[in-house]
Amino acid sequence: MSPWRPTLIVPVEAQVRELDAKLLLACAAAERGFSVVLGSRAFVHFGVADLPRGVYLAKSMRKLSDKMFSILRELGHEIAAFDEEALVRFANPVYHARRLSAKAMADVSVLMAWGDDDADALRAFPGYTGVPIHVTGNPRMDLLREELLPVFKPEADELRRRFGDFVLVNTNFGAVNAFVPSLNVMQPVGDELKPGANALGFSAEFAAGLYAHKRTIFEAFERLVPALCDALPAHTIVVRPHPSEDHAPWQRAVAGRANGAVVHENTVIPWLMAAQALVHNGCTTAVEAAVVGTPAVAYQPVRSERFDFHLPNALSVCAQDDAGVVGLVRQAVNGALPVQGAEERQRVLAHHVAALEGALAADRMVDVLVGAGFAAAPPPRPPLARLARGWLRTKRRTAKKRRNMRLADHRNAAEYHRHRFPGVDVPSLEARIARFGSQLGRFQQIRVTPLSEHLFRIEG
Repeated sequence: MSPWRPTLIVPVEAQVRELDAKLLLACAAAERGFSVVLGSRAFVHFGVADLPRGVYLAKSMRKLSDKMFSILRELGHEIAAFDEEALVRFANPVYHARRLSAKAMADVSVLMAWGDDDADALRAFPGYTGVPIHVTGNPRMDLLREELLPVFKPEADELRRRFGDFVLVNTNFGAVNAFVPSLNVMQPVGDELKPGANALGFSAEFAAGLYAHKRTIFEAFERLVPALCDALPAHTIVVRPHPSEDHAPWQRAVAGRANGAVVHENTVIPWLMAAQALVHNGCTTAVEAAVVGTPAVAYQPVRSERFDFHLPNALSVCAQDDAGVVGLVRQAVNGALPVQGAEERQRVLAHHVAALEGALAADRMVDVLVGAGFAAAPPPRPPLARLARGWLRTKRRTAKKRRNMRLADHRNAAEYHRHRFPGVDVPSLEARIARFGSQLGRFQQIRVTPLSEHLFRIEG
């Protein structure tokens, strides 16, 4: 009989954003004896009733998680959680209403935070239960550290060969340009716009103001992209839409321009390594660019204390019109962009992002899981009636979600799942692990086994 191993369940929602970081975390956990189930969040949820009892690592604690967290508890799983979106967020009252649920948080045994700012926001939540909060950082930032950045050099070199000198335009307009239109923050109802399902946690007034603000910036970016193409004919202008966005407006923006491209593939890291400059508005990528050292320009045709994300803009040089952006990008590609001082940038980063040096965030997170006792013994088996209820609720939920996957304009649509999680196979995961291991001198014994569609087991 095989020796018992603690189970860690690691769901991934947006593959290009999360998979590499969570694979690194999975390897670090497997090294410490965990049997890690890694894969698409939707398919993790489909199969969770058939997994050994263990600890589920949640990427959010929204009201949308209330039902799943309840099911996980009925099945006997523990829940550790962090908020993937907490690094770049609205001010606390809105952030709390949008991203945190008192019911979901009550089911969480351990909380982890990006940095001190995130930890303070969690403690300030009115529904905070006093559960321990550990400032661990996030493995997404581990990948940007000098120990691991060379992992992405082959992809960065290939991007340079493919696009030559290029400027990266990262967009973040899921609120007004959603891949699934019903996920826009405001929806047409007759002749009016009303808050849609994706305005969860926003007041009607805030949703309308956010939509108008984002729509203005979105339309400005639609004009900016062709202007950049025309102003910098020797450079390729690569638009990289957010995972939640529709690509069609950006395809139209570059239409007829040989030096324009719209690409949504792979993690952003090699793109930042290869790009001569980044253009964005309130995008997490600017925080990552600050760590990598890529010059970042924030295009702010309008500004708002309520609706802007201030951290990424604070780490960038800002412009308010097309001419200003073009001028700053020209300086950036010539190596002459004025940037914020290194000491100030480090101070800002340090308050928001832990583990930029010392132990990796992945190892710190595993330390928390081990310290909480999750590696010592499986969670206690629930009473049979409770376990049966959880099993039945999982199967009913799965049947409903699979039906919804056949609906084109639905957040669970199969096409949207493929857009966010195109899929991955064992050889590609093994190759990535080998490259992590080569850089860190670790993970030589880690192996990958397919479990089911979009799900894998990572073990040492």
